[in-house]
Amino acid sequence: MPSVKVRTGESIDKALRALKKKLDKEGIMKSAKAHRFYDKPSVKSRAKSKAALKYKKTKPSFRSNSF
Repeated sequence: MPSVKVRTGESIDKALRALKKKLDKEGIMKSAKAHRFYDKPSVKSRAKSKAALKYKKTKPSFRSNSF
């Protein structure tokens, strides 16, 4: 579990921002959102293939034929 040490005189907002940054970096919030509801395996695989297709469309192609 990530923790943030709050120094004397440091604002709570700054400490919360640091904690959110740590949680985001470790992927804890993303994991919690993913496990909020149960997804059937067929739904997971469909979403995975859809994300791969989206990535393939937006990814720049290094093998260009524009010479």
